[in-house]
Amino acid sequence: MMLHIPGVLSQEQVAQMRKRLQETDWIDGRASVGPQGAQVKRNRQLAEGSPLAVELGQTVSAALMANALFFSSVLPLRILAPYFNSYGGGEHYGLHVDGAIRAQRPGLPAIRADVSTTVFLSEPDEYEGGELVVVDAYGTHEVKLPAGDAIVYPAGSVHQVLPVTQGERIASFLWTQSMVREDSKRALLFELDTNIQKLRAAHGESDATVGLTGHYHNLLRMWAEV
Repeated sequence: MMLHIPGVLSQEQVAQMRKRLQETDWIDGRASVGPQGAQVKRNRQLAEGSPLAVELGQTVSAALMANALFFSSVLPLRILAPYFNSYGGGEHYGLHVDGAIRAQRPGLPAIRADVSTTVFLSEPDEYEGGELVVVDAYGTHEVKLPAGDAIVYPAGSVHQVLPVTQGERIASFLWTQSMVREDSKRALLFELDTNIQKLRAAHGESDATVGLTGHYHNLLRMWAEV
């Protein structure tokens, strides 16, 4: 399931992050991938665990966890500290699949990467190219969203970032371990939750909404790992 989540970060938050990121030094993006990823990855990123990466990452994580659409669709159990990257001058990241297990900082358990998230920090008209391309059973999808918006998609998807031929594409990206491992089950729960909310908004609380809410929680109880 792919989902566009608008307005994760406010325009003020985006502007503050962009200002801070303009004043920092980027490192080679290949520092955070294995041998296979290093063959197709050409970009820059903040050093993992640097004070600025930690500070900005906490803002992104908090905004996502406070977003009802993100929580309903992802059902997060653990979020890996967000990364920040930059593409320009033809930089790109070729077709790849994200690793299934991601290490956290010392003292914290590794997480299973179920869901990938990209939060865009550059406006679409600030750069040429740079589309996130996700390939799944339904075809190939190109994503280029307004600053502050996020896209979530299964971490097991084949995907790439096309070359940025003009301007600069800045974004935050992260992985989440969901309470519900299987994407198809998360999608069913999200659809059920969404329709319950629509029924409640249209008709108020009723026996039907209470009953459907019970089914939702019973399915979550059956499938969740916490």
